Amino acid sequence: MYPTIVKLTFICQALTAGFPIAQVTEAMAPCYFGDRSSSDTVVRLRTSDGRDDWLYCHSHILIEKSKYFADRLSEEWPTCQILDSRNCVEVYCQESDFDSHVNVLRLFYVKENSRDDIWHGVRNALGILRVAVELECSQIVTACVNYLEAVPWEETEEEEILKAIPGMGSQVLPVLSRLEPVNPLAIMRIFRAAIQLATSSPPLDMNGLKTSAQEQLEYMLTEDDDEPLLKADDEIRSEVKQCMSRLFARFNSFLESLFCESSELASETLHILQFYLSDLSWACQILTKLEIMRDLVICWMDASDKVVKIVHPSNPEPNGETIKMTLKTVEVASKVLESIAYGNVILPASKRLHAVKVWLPYVRVAKAAIDSATSSGDETLELKVDGELWQSLEPTFVSLVLTLPSGDQAEILTEWLGNNYIRYPDLTEAFDVWCYRSKVAKRRLTILDGNHGRSSTP
Repeated sequence: MYPTIVKLTFICQALTAGFPIAQVTEAMAPCYFGDRSSSDTVVRLRTSDGRDDWLYCHSHILIEKSKYFADRLSEEWPTCQILDSRNCVEVYCQESDFDSHVNVLRLFYVKENSRDDIWHGVRNALGILRVAVELECSQIVTACVNYLEAVPWEETEEEEILKAIPGMGSQVLPVLSRLEPVNPLAIMRIFRAAIQLATSSPPLDMNGLKTSAQEQLEYMLTEDDDEPLLKADDEIRSEVKQCMSRLFARFNSFLESLFCESSELASETLHILQFYLSDLSWACQILTKLEIMRDLVICWMDASDKVVKIVHPSNPEPNGETIKMTLKTVEVASKVLESIAYGNVILPASKRLHAVKVWLPYVRVAKAAIDSATSSGDETLELKVDGELWQSLEPTFVSLVLTLPSGDQAEILTEWLGNNYIRYPDLTEAFDVWCYRSKVAKRRLTILDGNHGRSSTP
């Protein structure tokens, strides 16, 4: 409603109610919050802690801006006269909301088009909104909602908004528009875009963006206190498989190009290889969640011989870059071997034996090199070694060895017993089981043959 119409409406209502013309004219003069000389109403703001402030206001402004005050100042609501014949409206509030009540009363005197820059932050605006809803100040509620809906929030502010807004009614719900659940089709579109970026090979200066996409994809598929944002259905698996297939193909082509080089790898080439290894380590996380590790396991096993020769910690003499790549290689190998050892990906015995023969010697040397580097006190070498990596690899090798035919187990254990790196991985458990199985093998097979013979008798 335009200001002129508001004034005319107020004049008509006041004259109809029997107020003298002089009093009505005085009421329409410019007014200021707290101006005692022109005030005709005191808002007595009180708290349970004993705080009691008298705020000098003007009835026509209170009536215009707040339905609550309009009701309190109507003839149907008893009011208390105080000094100088002023009406008194008592308002009780919490100490934490005291300043917000004062701010709302101040806003009654501010022109509507001048409010955009007076909120002084999200928390202050939220406090004003809470009071404005309570006092039924529709204009201020709308202005608060428009402000809160438009400005950025910090994480703590977002939590406060989530606690406060739902209890204020439908008029303030637009504030929560940025937090509403997203249409599943929109989620799928952003998933496709993110998985394509996460498995791509962008310029080096874009790898930070790619890492961010990888982290968010993993978060989208993780079940924690909330359900995953995406369910692992056939459409998701198919999209991931296609993108991962392109990643594996580029990795294999890159290995082929490196394998043909006889000279020491350039620094830029080492960085690219490290990015590929990081991508594969991340891919293991995603594919494990989706239960589709097989393609990566096959790709890694086919490339294992090349990887070990290129990224071997003693070839050339280990330095910071090669140690970092060695650690990343061990991380990927650990996840691949775990999938094989525990039956998540089924491979024939020959493939499993090859995995042990390639990666058992590598892990031995790698751990020694990484331990040496981390204990050297070199501050320029920033290695983040997960202690659980070595702890999980040991039982993985034990389990993997015990799945092999007994003759292959004997070959692996013989080599282990005579190796300088016998302490890690410790295959004592596999040795114990092999000794027991070998000792009782004849008796077991005799019993089995006897049972088989009896079952064949007519």
